[in-house]
Amino acid sequence: MSVSSSAPTARALSDLTFTWDDRQWRVRGLDTQLSCERLRVNLLVSRRELVHVDTLDLYAARLRRSFLKEAAAELYVEEATLKQDLGRVLWELESRQEVLIRQTLDQRAPEPPPMTESQREDALQLLRDEQLLARILSDYETCGLVGEETNKLVCYLACVSRHLPRPLSVLLQSSSAAGKTALVEATLAFMPAEAQLRWSALTGQSLYYLGRQELQHKILSIAEEEGVTEAAYALKLLQSEGRLAIACAGKDAQSGRQQTAQYEVEGPVALLLTTTAEEPDAELANRCLTISVNEQPEQTAAIHRRQRAAYALREGGVSTQRVRERQQRAQRLLEPLSVVIPWAEQLTFRTDQTRLRRDHAKYLALIAALALLHQYQRQRVTRVRDGQEETCVVATLDDVRAANRLARETLLPRRDGLLPQTRQLLAQWTAYARQRASSASASQTTTHPTDARFTQRELREALGWSDRALRRQLARLVELEYVWAQRTGRGNQRVYELAGDGLADDHVVAGLGLTDADQLRDARTKSARPPAG
Repeated sequence: MSVSSSAPTARALSDLTFTWDDRQWRVRGLDTQLSCERLRVNLLVSRRELVHVDTLDLYAARLRRSFLKEAAAELYVEEATLKQDLGRVLWELESRQEVLIRQTLDQRAPEPPPMTESQREDALQLLRDEQLLARILSDYETCGLVGEETNKLVCYLACVSRHLPRPLSVLLQSSSAAGKTALVEATLAFMPAEAQLRWSALTGQSLYYLGRQELQHKILSIAEEEGVTEAAYALKLLQSEGRLAIACAGKDAQSGRQQTAQYEVEGPVALLLTTTAEEPDAELANRCLTISVNEQPEQTAAIHRRQRAAYALREGGVSTQRVRERQQRAQRLLEPLSVVIPWAEQLTFRTDQTRLRRDHAKYLALIAALALLHQYQRQRVTRVRDGQEETCVVATLDDVRAANRLARETLLPRRDGLLPQTRQLLAQWTAYARQRASSASASQTTTHPTDARFTQRELREALGWSDRALRRQLARLVELEYVWAQRTGRGNQRVYELAGDGLADDHVVAGLGLTDADQLRDARTKSARPPAG
């Protein structure tokens, strides 16, 4: 027997030939067969100038018999001879398919590279730094991502939370070209390759047929929310229940009868998702920390400066590749420990809306992720749960304090029903109205921002918004009664005025009711005092 190629690679498996005497067999399509349950290939057998070709599943006995019968008639060869040839082909293809499947699985779950002692010490030095959060922000800056401090930390902590039983998920929402993809890419560059799965889109049932543990404690990044439209239901279940299970009907390979097979995929998984939609899937969004990218002119100017600096003639500086590799090694050193929050029963959160139940879980996950990130600086204790001992890292007040700040900046803006772009327009309008009222107070009666009235044209020219975006967000502000609209009597022209002080009392009205970390310290100090007398 002679074979055209012996290396079990995808390119080699796309076109294989086998020769016995004057009979030549050619097999195409083996490189796409990654399931042990089928072997569907394009099979050609030739003898001198005679040829027979067909596409069939070699595991189907009926199709093999039909192929052999027709080939024997076409080539004028005994069917028994061709049957013996086909058996040899089948054995060779099975062995090569097994190698291909093993290689493909190895590519999906790459092994972490070995770590030298000096590299390990360098990563530990980062994890033991008392200013670890500041170091992380500095590394983002070194790698070219300016501003967005809260968003950077939230995305980073969401990736760290992959080790938790209930990881955080993040939905980045902004207009096109605002930089949300750059933020995700910079974050994933800090994470080990074996800990992440990055896809552009998902089909409806694609998640159900992954390996049982292929998603477990991984980071799942999907380019755009539009790419998960068909798989949104599966993602919601994966976030809520931490696992997926599906039962589907199929034929038994031996009997040919219909039977039901069950496929299960274990989670949990940390999800990173971006979207340009102003109103993304509500059920998916409320399972995520929804954050918006800074679209202010000042941030755009900072990005422009950074882009120009990349083309400047400068020498030296810190290697971005070294920064990324150090971050990846530090992530590999993080252990999947449980987290204990000593003040858990004293923490408070708003209770007037049902969706706050999920927001409260996100708040606790923020504290746990911070403690997990600082595990080389935190106390460790042992506890018994379900009859087994487990090592836990103990959260500190610094973790609570940082989580309080991040929760206020991410969860709080969602409480008033304003979308990020709508909030941006209201903030700019409020600032402009106050500036105009202040400059006009000396000579006019308009002394309060709510007294100023503007047409759409005046707002468009003053705030620099496009006509389409301004109309859409202005309609939202009118609908939510942050702005009043009145007709002027000149055709369809309208004038708009603020219904209140804009965002002045926003945080007071929509507070999260979080317990201050200093109050927790005082409560613990009092409880630790010995009784009087």
